[in-house]
Order: sequence, then C-alpha cells, then structure tokens
Amino acid sequence: MFKAYFVLHYVWLSSCCVFLLVLFSRASLQVCRMAQTDSKVLVLGALAGVTGIGLAVVCYRSLRSERRLSWPGFYHNRTNEQGSGLMLVDGPGLPRGQAEVLERLEALIQCVSELKEEMKALKTALPALPDQVREELKGHSETRRVGAPHRTAATRRRRAAGAVSTAGGQSSEDAESEGGYMTALTDSDEEDQSEEEETAEEQTAEKLSVLFERIDRLRQGDESDKRETLNILLEQKEEFGQSSEFLWRLTRAHCDVHDISVTQEEKKTHAENGKKVGEEAIRVNPRCAESHQWYAIMCGIMAEYDTIQNKIKNGYIFKDHLDKAIELKPQDPLSYYLLGRWCYAVAQLSWIERKVATTLFGEPPSATIEDAMRNFLKVEEIHPAYSKLNYVFLAKCYKALGDNYKARKMCEAASSMNTVSKEDEEAQKELDLLCQKL
Repeated sequence: MFKAYFVLHYVWLSSCCVFLLVLFSRASLQVCRMAQTDSKVLVLGALAGVTGIGLAVVCYRSLRSERRLSWPGFYHNRTNEQGSGLMLVDGPGLPRGQAEVLERLEALIQCVSELKEEMKALKTALPALPDQVREELKGHSETRRVGAPHRTAATRRRRAAGAVSTAGGQSSEDAESEGGYMTALTDSDEEDQSEEEETAEEQTAEKLSVLFERIDRLRQGDESDKRETLNILLEQKEEFGQSSEFLWRLTRAHCDVHDISVTQEEKKTHAENGKKVGEEAIRVNPRCAESHQWYAIMCGIMAEYDTIQNKIKNGYIFKDHLDKAIELKPQDPLSYYLLGRWCYAVAQLSWIERKVATTLFGEPPSATIEDAMRNFLKVEEIHPAYSKLNYVFLAKCYKALGDNYKARKMCEAASSMNTVSKEDEEAQKELDLLCQKL
C-alpha cells in the first residue's frame, strides 16, 4: 500500500515538472518575438505555475515529516552541500526500491528549486530584452548590407564546391538539400544583380540626358561650337556607342561639320563617316525615326561625291528611309521638307538621267511638282514659318505651276525671315534670283 501511494506521488510530481519544463522552453523560444507587454504576461503566468509547484513541494515535505518517524531507515540531509540532499542509514524494513524512489524524488525537488531560480533571473532580464533584440537585428542588417557586393563571387565559389562534392559521391539527399540552398542563394544574388543593373542603366540614362542637353545647345552656336559638338561625341562614342539617340546625333554632327568645311576632301570625309555612323544607328534601333532621317540626309550628301550610278542608287535609299521616318514619326516637319526636296529634284530630272535610271534599275524614280508642293505645305501645316528655304521652294513650285501670285506671296514670306544660318544664306541667294524672274 505504501509503495503504490509513494509511486503515485512520484508520477504526479514528475508530470507537473515535465509540463512546467515544456512551458518554460516554449516561453524561451517565443520571448524574442513578443512585445514587452506580452513578455510580462508570460512571466506572471510562469511565476504562478512555479508558485503552484512550490506549494506542492511544501505539502510533500510536510507529509514526509509526519511520516518520517514511521519510516525507519532514512532522514533528510539539510546541509548546503551539493548532492541529492537525502542520506540513507541502516534500518530495518526499508526495501531497496523505495530508497531508489526517494533518491529520484529528491533530485526532482532540486530541479524545481533550480527552475525557480531561473524564472527569477528571467524576470530580471526581461525589461532589457527588447533593446537587446533591436541591437542584434540592427547588427544583422548592417552585416547584410556590407556583404551584398561580395555575394556574387561567394555564390560562384559555393556552386563550384557543390559541383565537386556532388561529383565526388555525395548522397542524393545531401545534393538535393545543397541544391535547394544554392537555388535560394542564386535567386537572392540574381535579384541583387538585377538591382545593380537597373542602377547602372539609370546612371547611364542620366549621363546621356546631360550630354544630349549640352550637345543640342552647342549645335545652335557658331562654327566652332559645331566642331566642338562633333569632338565631344567622338570622345564619348566608346562609352555610349550602343545608344541610337547618341549615334544619330553623331551623324547629325558630321553633317553640320560637312556643311561648314572648306576643302572638298574634308567634306567628303565627313560625308562618308556620317553615312557609316547612320547605318550603325539604324542597326542598333530600327524603330528610331531620327536615325532613318539623318541616314537619308547623309545619303543625299554622298550623292554629290559619287558616280551617276551611285547617285541614283542613293536617291532610292534616301526615299525609302524618309518614308520610314515619316511612318515612325508623322509629325516631324523636317522629314516632309526633305521629301519635298526629293520630289522636286526627281521632277526636274533630265531625259538622259531618267534613261540612265531606267537602264540601271529598270524603273526611274517617279515624282511631280504637285507631290513636292504637298510636302512643303505639310511642313507649314505642322510648323508655320518653319524655314526660309521651305518658303523659297514653295515659291518655285507655284512658279512652275504658273501661279505667279502665290509664288510672290511665298517670296515675301521668305524675305520677312532673318538670315541666321548658312542654310538661310543659301535660301537668300535663291530668293534674290527668283524675285528677279517674277
């Protein structure tokens, strides 16, 4: 009877202690994630549980003191020395199994006492815990920022090590685990690399924007400014040579310097170089209207230095790329002005030139004065008073069609515009000759 009663008490106390240890472990795991208020609630609950266990221990000790006289053969050692706290003495009637149970009970009581001390220490440490957690998280984030630039190289080393390990006889489970780990790292590194690429693209776009603003402003200046524009673009070609906007501006710069050059050799050099850059701009981005536009202009300039066969060939190329530029950007007045010039030139071809075109290409280019005039009027529709030369060519078209009244009106409009550029000087010379005929 005594043995069964004693075992039941031992089992009950053991269950209570195990439950308390589980609760304490869960609380320790969650305490770093809890707010300060939740931590206090946990401590109060744990203290209440410890108080209950303490009361159970007190009841147990009281019950044991009452029965110690009837249990010959043992007494409790109350010294502070380390040990079980239980001393066995010789006595009749004490089986060996009961003595072993008493030893385990004493060890359980010692564990409960230690648990009470740990709960007190936890209560003392909890108020400073949130600050410690914040400091640790801050340290981890700084470490991650510092280590980000080196992740790509580290990942490559890990990949190589993983490949060697797998080839050397690694188990399928280990390889799969490492593969998943490497996949996660690779995804993270790819995201970092993508962010770096986006940042580099943004920086490049910003540099190009500043460069284009400077170039477009310089182009409005005098001859030295235009030459400086070409030099700046040539210096930057290696860095920005994959940008179609950069390349068509370089083509335009060659065209501007061609117009202000004095010697025939220099003019031809800039015409050839400009045409090559124009071809490159179209290859980089076939959907850029300005690239087609300025390449067509360079083809028209090259016609001045080529044979009749190449001149007619460049005429076809000129028309094709102007049509493409208008398709891509239908509200650009420059494209319609250039197309009007092409139509006017084709309409003025001599019989011999048409025969040569027919012999070489099977069919000569076809355009009329009316076609040219429609394009010049389209320029005025999009941009009134676009240029002095546009008015001059409108006057020529009206004169060719026999409408001298409108031709004189266009001459008056051209005369009212100031002569600023070299193109305006050319327009003024033709205007003076035209006015004499009218």
